[in-house]
Amino acid sequence: MKYLMWLLNAALFFVLFAFALNNQDMVTLHLFFGARWQAPMVVVVLLAMLIGVFLGVVAMVPLWLRAKKARRRSGAGPATTAFGGDTTLLPSDPIERRHGL
Repeated sequence: MKYLMWLLNAALFFVLFAFALNNQDMVTLHLFFGARWQAPMVVVVLLAMLIGVFLGVVAMVPLWLRAKKARRRSGAGPATTAFGGDTTLLPSDPIERRHGL
């Protein structure tokens, strides 16, 4: 499984690298008030992606903080399930989980 992930990461890297090599032409962004910015297309696409990721993280911060505050209020520690339940009630043995013991 580890080698499969390395292979997938390498394939993704080479696809993105080929994209960058194929998109080195200069593009002009026409900004507000007549301003213009020229940069290689791959830089513009990368910048747009980074801005999108940043805005997504900023949009999620209030939800993360609210969930953290709710966990702190309920007294639940880090050993909880995705639904907030205590994992000590779950069977630890895979055979017990499979057979409902």
